[in-house]
Amino acid sequence: MKTTYLNLLAGALAVVAAVSCNNPSQHEDETQAKLTTKADDKEQISASTESQPDTIKKSIPSETNGKIGKANVHITYHSPGVKDRTIWGGLVAFDQVWVTGAHKATAVKLDKAVTIDGKEVAAGTYALFTIPGREEWTIILNKDYEQHLADDYDQKKDVLRVKVKPKTLDQHQERLKYEIHATTTEEGAITISWEKVQVSLPVSTNF
Repeated sequence: MKTTYLNLLAGALAVVAAVSCNNPSQHEDETQAKLTTKADDKEQISASTESQPDTIKKSIPSETNGKIGKANVHITYHSPGVKDRTIWGGLVAFDQVWVTGAHKATAVKLDKAVTIDGKEVAAGTYALFTIPGREEWTIILNKDYEQHLADDYDQKKDVLRVKVKPKTLDQHQERLKYEIHATTTEEGAITISWEKVQVSLPVSTNF
């Protein structure tokens, strides 16, 4: 009796095993479903992360590269955020020399000579400072690019000063942003945007 029961149990187990081996697609489907669910979860997490607001409190080391005419332009700077602060006339004082970034002076590297406001600027690396105003800004290129903020700024080391009109942006720019734009084969501009203000420095290689 006992032997018969054991034989029946063994036979049942053999049938189950055979069915499982002959129908692996069920296991594959279950495994694929689990993998798909995990992939979907990752995509949802990624999308959620991308939609998060800028919560970084510190200024971000940043850089931008571009070409105007034959000149390659490389800019390195620290990008602060607005963070619900009053920028113009608050964090950034009007009518005072500003590093136009944070921490180290913003550095503009030119691999070839360019013309700015009718003056030739030799190839090299320069600090870019500005003097923001309510109606007019002054953009400055200075020889001393290795300095902290504008602590050691010396007007005697200025290569040039250019007065420009600020533009009001339609959209809020949370972090300070430098961009290099080519408008023709020989001309372009360096733009600086932050909060809702943008200024542009025209650059040319047409000598």
